[in-house]
Amino acid sequence: MAASVHAFYVPIQAIRLSEEYLLSMKDEELHHHAIIVIWGGSGFLKANHTEYELNRGKVFFLGSTSRISISSTSRLEGLLLHYKCLSREDSPLQEPFLPNSVLEHCPDKIMILADQLHGAWVEQQMDNPFQLQQLFTALMAELHSEMKARQNLESSWLERALAYIDNHFCEELTREHLARLAGVSPEHFSRSFRKSTGQTFNEYITLLRIRSAQQQLLTRTTDLNTLALNVGYKEGTYLSRKFKQLVGLSPTIYHRKTKRVVSMTFNHTAALWTLGVVPELGMYSSWLQSVKNVTFDQNMEPYRKSASMIYDAIAAAEPDVIINYNTLEENRPLISLAPIIELPFMTMDWREQFRIIADVVDKRGQAEEWLAHYAKKINEVNTQLDHYIGPRGTAIVWEIGSGVAYCFSSSYGRGCHILYEDLGFHLPAALLEEDILHLGYIETPIETMASYSADHIFIVSTPSEPTQITRMHRLFQSEAWLSLEAVRLNRVYLLDQTDLFYGFDPLSSQVQLRELSRVLTS
Repeated sequence: MAASVHAFYVPIQAIRLSEEYLLSMKDEELHHHAIIVIWGGSGFLKANHTEYELNRGKVFFLGSTSRISISSTSRLEGLLLHYKCLSREDSPLQEPFLPNSVLEHCPDKIMILADQLHGAWVEQQMDNPFQLQQLFTALMAELHSEMKARQNLESSWLERALAYIDNHFCEELTREHLARLAGVSPEHFSRSFRKSTGQTFNEYITLLRIRSAQQQLLTRTTDLNTLALNVGYKEGTYLSRKFKQLVGLSPTIYHRKTKRVVSMTFNHTAALWTLGVVPELGMYSSWLQSVKNVTFDQNMEPYRKSASMIYDAIAAAEPDVIINYNTLEENRPLISLAPIIELPFMTMDWREQFRIIADVVDKRGQAEEWLAHYAKKINEVNTQLDHYIGPRGTAIVWEIGSGVAYCFSSSYGRGCHILYEDLGFHLPAALLEEDILHLGYIETPIETMASYSADHIFIVSTPSEPTQITRMHRLFQSEAWLSLEAVRLNRVYLLDQTDLFYGFDPLSSQVQLRELSRVLTS
């Protein structure tokens, strides 16, 4: 077992900030981490070429290579505490506080502990040799606890502020209004906002407005003045100027140009390929890779190890638009790179998603031709099924995994969108009673699959682990399974093509239709 790595923090020097000390203090480089706690007066701290105001209740955390100087304007009182971290030589130093961070309006308890620590440093109590260490530990623990609480609180109000901006950016918004809603000062709001987003408040508002304008240009036709009003500007000429500053192109040229697209889902990548558009970067299912010639540089999969790798890969692709589902948190940071077309998950069928994607890449006519051809295929299959099986009845689609099995509604693909929406099959009453239309899928142990009866049973995926295969075979040999009407009438269809039936897009739907037709008419 690997040994635990612990870090220990030790006070090196505790200096009281007094007029006498400050007069002798020169610009100096710190050789250890330092904390400054102010409990009286006022002054200025210069750290690494940045000047900070000092007053009661402020705490500064400084790194071990900082250059600092402190000056007093009104009887400054406080503590300059030097400390170091001890850990194993082969272990990285663990800094308890972010260098150059500031804690404002600290609780009185912290200032009292800092004052007591200096007293113990100056006058060691022989009858209490651990007093200094106890006070140091208490001060560090209190500071750490307060910083953590502030960070959680700040994260909370920042999230609320960002959510408010996301919903109201097309309205008149000011920094003062948002700060008032967040319950912080305008100055604190600005500092925290920039630290979190990397942008000023006004820059972020402009970014959201221009991205919204790009989204509207990609998915609908509108004149420039109407577009300006839609995103929060009063006239089209001002929007055009802001648009060109951010995008590098005028709205008209952006609308007309061939778009560089990044697709972050299997389904949307397949939709683009259906239209003859190869995304600069896309997510590819194993099935799609097997039927299309995909180069390493076009595949996003190798970069999915971390959010930063994905961001860097997308940035390198220089997209004009990013396509993703609307349920993913990863979308927000990407807005700095390009507009994001966020398509609804589970609530919009693949045809409508296909049409929107076609609008984005200016291929709507081609999409409608493809859909008309697909509709013709559906009619042909339905004519065949009328002859072979007559009334459709109920159907259930199973995906058997490791210990559990899943069945789905039409919103989750797996061929269900074809069976239930195109070919006239129905979900069994038992699944409807379990609210599958709302949930999207039902999960159950392999052994209880026989509890769900249907006129037709489709199995699109089977397990690969030997123990789970044994469980599946045991189910297939059980009395409950063998007594199912679909089993007795030979209406169980073992397709076992997981990657193909995972798709919810034009390309895989076309092949799924062919496979379903084959097993139903053979």
